[in-house]
Amino acid sequence: MALRGVAFLCALLMLAGCRREEAGVRFFPEGQPKSLGEWHVLKVDGGRLSLNDGVVPYDLNTPLFSDYAHKLRTIWIPKGKAARYDAQRSFDFPVGTIISKTFYYPLPGDGKWDGTSVARTSTGNDLQGGSLDLSRVRLIETRLLVRREAGWDAMPYVWNEAQTEAVLKRAGALLSLELVAADGSREAANYQVPDQNQCASCHATDNKTRALHPIGLKARHINRDFAYSGGSENQLAHLSRVGYLVGAPAAEQAPRNADWKDAAHAKLEDRARAYLDVNCGHCHSQTGPAITSGMWLDAAVSDRLKLGFCKQPVAAGKGTGNRLFDIAPGHADASVLVFRMDSDDPSVMMPELGRSVVHREGVQLVSDWIDAQKGTCDF
Repeated sequence: MALRGVAFLCALLMLAGCRREEAGVRFFPEGQPKSLGEWHVLKVDGGRLSLNDGVVPYDLNTPLFSDYAHKLRTIWIPKGKAARYDAQRSFDFPVGTIISKTFYYPLPGDGKWDGTSVARTSTGNDLQGGSLDLSRVRLIETRLLVRREAGWDAMPYVWNEAQTEAVLKRAGALLSLELVAADGSREAANYQVPDQNQCASCHATDNKTRALHPIGLKARHINRDFAYSGGSENQLAHLSRVGYLVGAPAAEQAPRNADWKDAAHAKLEDRARAYLDVNCGHCHSQTGPAITSGMWLDAAVSDRLKLGFCKQPVAAGKGTGNRLFDIAPGHADASVLVFRMDSDDPSVMMPELGRSVVHREGVQLVSDWIDAQKGTCDF
């Protein structure tokens, strides 16, 4: 019996020795891996998409609109390194940082993927036990933003039909989808995976340097609680606790944008400004690519003329819709801002990239805010 026991133990040890240890996240200091799996940030196993060890999920108070897609956002920082807190700008991330954003849709109705139909729903945290159930969602793409010695690099990966792997699409892709609402109505969406130049056009938030930077990882966007697998915690506090962030104050002392949907707890003004900040402010700012428009929509702006009130549009062409002011207080229907938000014409719509359909709820929010403004413009 003793010999049998020893033999059995040896067999177990040999079996364990033959098993490969699960690969940790891999940072590539250069090059562009052909598959997302080579980075080992996300993993597909047992019909679920989960995060590798050390990969931390996060969410935004008010997210960027992308054709009603839901997003799983994550960050990974090499051991022994940390991002430095900044109250207004993107945090200063160390070389080796990998930020991922996976775009996906819940499936409508019976939950069967028919090749085009996805649910048109409000965004939210769909993680269950730290993973996504792939039988209930359709993965579209995962974008990586990678901090290398020379700066940030952006890479778009598109998921295959089987939802087992995503491959690099440097030239982007165009996917035909149908958004299915709760009442069964359908709307075509030509979902565009951006090419690498388009990634740069949004993330190059400084028009002089043209260097890429993260957009969402700013204190005001992520100062909120998140339902982690181990329990709910403020994201700034969590990133500090796990060693990914240094220099952050207590959450109540950090700036915080409103949740654009939270009418019960946030003022209309705060919700509309938060929506414009995250959707438009990285471009329409005193340093962004749209600086020459004279209309700045980031959170720091308080000057009403710079926000667009009674300001005549600059070089907008047909994008004005024959309206005289970017924002006409009390008159959303006479405002260029709403006209462009409410269009899906590529030569008119704003934002120019990242959507093919109109965000009806966003248009309504901004319209309500403008209609509530007082004042008149001189004609």
